[in-house]
Amino acid sequence: MLEIAGLQVAYGAIRAVRDVSLTLAEGELVTLLGANGAGKSSTLMCIAGALPAAAGAIRLEGQDVTAARPEVMARRGVATVPETRDVFPDLTVDENLQLGAYTRRNDTKGVAEDRTRMFGMFPVLAERSSQPAGTLSGGEQQMLVIARAMMSRPRILLLDEPSLGLAPTIVNRIFEMIATLKGSGLTILLVEQNASKALEVADRAYVMRLGKIEAEGTAAEIAAATDLKALYLAG
Repeated sequence: MLEIAGLQVAYGAIRAVRDVSLTLAEGELVTLLGANGAGKSSTLMCIAGALPAAAGAIRLEGQDVTAARPEVMARRGVATVPETRDVFPDLTVDENLQLGAYTRRNDTKGVAEDRTRMFGMFPVLAERSSQPAGTLSGGEQQMLVIARAMMSRPRILLLDEPSLGLAPTIVNRIFEMIATLKGSGLTILLVEQNASKALEVADRAYVMRLGKIEAEGTAAEIAAATDLKALYLAG
């Protein structure tokens, strides 16, 4: 469904991503692991169209989308949840969800159905639907940005560090939701520093170090690798 070949991403003279190749099959949850600064988020943002590729190719269902802008990727069914956990703070929870469905704004019935579904999946958002999003806790804001992304009815969800800075109980809740989304058939590429939690829900994993893929395999294979800590923590 998604194929990355020889991807490079640069910030001026600094190459953050060096020759990364990976694949994502339909209905699969693949996690991209690595230490802080390994190039994981840059890879994700390039796939989303938010960063230009210095080299390499990105193919979505066989079609080259390497130079596609974020709005094009969104219309093609790729939704992104960035690690910055950005909400529209002065808008209500409900208004944030409505903005997530912007590409479907003419589908009034479908948007209403998805709003109800998101409130069922994240009950706390239903309780706070008329509350400004900026007043939510960090965990509630994370739930909101995931729900907002889901309002576009994506075929691929790009999740960047969903557990970052959250309390352990909230982290468990977030990963329960990720497992539920996977169970619905959604295709997910997950960037995460919490390797143990990510490997619990993933089908396959890639480990990045200094902008390159250092290891890949099934989640079970990566979890059992004796050198995982060296790969994950080095650099």
